[in-house]
Amino acid sequence: MRGLVQRVTRASVEIVGPDDSISVAGAIGPGLCVLVGATHDDGEVEAVKLADKIWHLRVLDDADGVMNRSLANRADDGEQAEVLIVSQFTLYGNTDKGRRPSWIDAARPEHAEPLVDRVAAHLGDLGAAVATGQFRTGMLVEIVNDGPVTVMLEV
Repeated sequence: MRGLVQRVTRASVEIVGPDDSISVAGAIGPGLCVLVGATHDDGEVEAVKLADKIWHLRVLDDADGVMNRSLANRADDGEQAEVLIVSQFTLYGNTDKGRRPSWIDAARPEHAEPLVDRVAAHLGDLGAAVATGQFRTGMLVEIVNDGPVTVMLEV
């Protein structure tokens, strides 16, 4: 599994309905926005490992402005540990040949959806305030990257 982690001052995901209506699916303030992708051989073990990596990733500033804190540290200190999880099959796009990405490495939706849900659920179990997008819909994601800080995780 892959997770593209961005430290944000705020982030939200809106769902585009069949009638072009727009509704907010999830939104967070300061925290992490994580675009999550799965491949064919990923399972429960990888989903939990990815969530653990996200939870303990030290990319949040301490009092001195140094990236020494994680979502876990925020929760331990009684602060909000907010994370927005958005499914993103395009993280497995292969651009080795030609100009059009191949999506062959991305898991089918019926395989990927429960894994992305498991990442979100495990983060919630750890103490994060989790918001999510909605699988198999058109989504408009607004990310205000803080830093900017962007890190790719892979398990």
